[in-house]
Amino acid sequence: MTYVVAVRALCEFTAKRGDLDLRFTPAPTAAEGIAGHATVAGRRADDYEAEITLTGVHRSLTVRGRADGYDPVLNRIEEVKTYRGDLAAMRDNHRALHWAQALVYGHLLCHSRGLTEVHVALVYFDIASQKETVLSQLHTAASLEAFFVEQCERFIGWATQEEAHRNARNAALGTLAFPHAEFRSGQRELAVSVYRAARDGQTLMAQAPTGIGKTLATIFPLLKACAADQVERIFFLTAKTPGRALALDAVDVLHAGAEANGNVNALPLRTLELVARDKACEHPDKACHGDSCPLARGFYDRLDEARRTALAHRRLERATVRSAALAHDVCPYYLAQELVRWSDIVVGDYNYYYDSSALLYALTQLNQWRIAVLVDEAHNLLDRARRMYTASLEQSAFRAARKSAPIALRKPLERLNREWNALNRAQTEGYQVHSEVPPRLLSAAQNLIGAVTEQVAEAPLSIDETQLRFYFDAMHFVSLAEQFGEHSVFDTTLVSGASATRASTLCVRNVIPAPFLVPRYAAARTTVMFSGTLSPHHFYRDTLGLPEETRWLDVEGPFRAEQLKVHVASHVSTRWRDRERSLAPIVELIAQQYAVQPGNYLGFLSSFDYLQRVVALMRERYPEVPVWMQEQGMDEAAREAFLARFRAMGQGVGFAVLGGAFSEGVDLVGEQLIGAFVATLGLPQINDVNEQMRRTMEAKFGNGYDYMYLYPGLQKVVQAAGRVIRTEQDTGVVHLIDDRYRRPEVRRLLPRWWQVP
Repeated sequence: MTYVVAVRALCEFTAKRGDLDLRFTPAPTAAEGIAGHATVAGRRADDYEAEITLTGVHRSLTVRGRADGYDPVLNRIEEVKTYRGDLAAMRDNHRALHWAQALVYGHLLCHSRGLTEVHVALVYFDIASQKETVLSQLHTAASLEAFFVEQCERFIGWATQEEAHRNARNAALGTLAFPHAEFRSGQRELAVSVYRAARDGQTLMAQAPTGIGKTLATIFPLLKACAADQVERIFFLTAKTPGRALALDAVDVLHAGAEANGNVNALPLRTLELVARDKACEHPDKACHGDSCPLARGFYDRLDEARRTALAHRRLERATVRSAALAHDVCPYYLAQELVRWSDIVVGDYNYYYDSSALLYALTQLNQWRIAVLVDEAHNLLDRARRMYTASLEQSAFRAARKSAPIALRKPLERLNREWNALNRAQTEGYQVHSEVPPRLLSAAQNLIGAVTEQVAEAPLSIDETQLRFYFDAMHFVSLAEQFGEHSVFDTTLVSGASATRASTLCVRNVIPAPFLVPRYAAARTTVMFSGTLSPHHFYRDTLGLPEETRWLDVEGPFRAEQLKVHVASHVSTRWRDRERSLAPIVELIAQQYAVQPGNYLGFLSSFDYLQRVVALMRERYPEVPVWMQEQGMDEAAREAFLARFRAMGQGVGFAVLGGAFSEGVDLVGEQLIGAFVATLGLPQINDVNEQMRRTMEAKFGNGYDYMYLYPGLQKVVQAAGRVIRTEQDTGVVHLIDDRYRRPEVRRLLPRWWQVP
């Protein structure tokens, strides 16, 4: 059996040497790169061959890739690289990598066509000037074969090891048993559905309640799919840090089950945790390049040994990766990114696969991996994806960047300033929606990006941090403006009123992320979206762009109606206009419940202001009831202290904002939490922005109010109330405080197992 590797992956392993260098260098966008390649091919003669698929074999290694082009008249194979700025400033290790790729393609072409020699050319295409620089070398087939063999020999030891790992892994997974004596209620049903989705290459949405072990019920069947060679690797994506810990712990449970007979290596499975750069960085005061950071200097020279040290461990969590990295003086954050290529399960945030510059998606595309994507607490993906594909520009930031800009940028800055001010003068309301990004404004922003790019290429130190930050924001804005459509809105908001100093914020605001996410589903063998709250499923399917044939599973939970007493306080309105009148009834209800059954409760309000007013009145009227509350901007330690009050098995009421840090992903079992008060429907605030989003949803789906307000609001309510019953042994009470909980359209969105009077 041969090990298959892409030409680029092979060369990155064998030929990438020197420093890690993340200094900003002007680079074409993906669209510009594609266009540049097309321009080069279009300039060639009619018999020019573009995009040639090539494959070669050395011993047990199969190398495959797609050469950019071959000119049979010149007998020249070309590797095309697009760039911006000064070609002479390109770093040597980048050029060496480009040559390695070109030479490997040269061998593959000679071998497939029986050529005795070929001109191997690097074609550097300047996106700005549209000029080509061709660097060409004549090589014999024998010399190219020698180079190819040398690269393969450098990699083949690793490939043999990896193939042995893959075979041992799949053999172990083939016999892997579920780690518990029996499945929990609903757990088997979920596991079977996940396996079938992987087997059939389909997408699955699964709504399953807390307590059935969703994490284990999704990872286990996909590992069995790996054993059957339907899937190569698994990406477990989470919205929050606790979700990553649950995934890592679930894999540990599988290891423990496999090792029950005493074999500590019974399950050769590598599980990698990806963490944010700011949490992994060892030198936050230094820049990511060899002239500044010692862990970037010679990074690729020491990567091989660091990689070997790390992969001696099966659980590659943050601490393990850090230890391996520092043992070899390399950056832990970028070592983790390299380890993605050699890991079986990768656990990380949504953005690693769904963001516009997502690492996991890029590697999947590059290597043509067969992946399974698990999206934990998938109800969070809608808001997160909207933020990923929204970009705004603050005029105050623009003016700050403009003040100290170099002379070469004054004209493009003035042009953008002129168009921006013209837009401000035409605005008659504080908030205004436009049918498109004005072409003159967009053109001015594009022109500025081009000018800054050239300036950075010629004089990198002439751009300060303030200017660079605005430039990055402008790049994101322009990228989304160029993809503008019915899925987004373009709006402008005035932030100061005086005509002489009028300023505004420009925003390309994503409403429906579906068009951006569709390619991500297409790249995966299967995607499984799972959560305790995915109802109504058509809402998530529509907004997230899941395929029409996506399977839907609603798992019947293990909980019984008698475990949870649900009360509706229909004499109270928590609407904005009724807030003042609602304070006393809410406080009275909480105090009455506490008097009847003292214990730990959570109270959820719709805003910090509302929360503070309820707490103040509670302390005034019922000082004997212990209360504590969520504060704005709590750090991790403060959040832990808030939860510790429950876990200390004391008594009292903790108050939190609905939809915040304590309304989901929190496990307070048994007596740690015996009840919750939800004094809101969770509906998003009615304002100009949300109303425009409602109109956009209405135009697309014909159900704007429900899609914008009702469904997201009730999802938060159900998540918050779900903190009370976590196991089949828990009992508790939930008070839904608002008269609208009597409405049929609201009650339909509450869990089926609740008995709502």
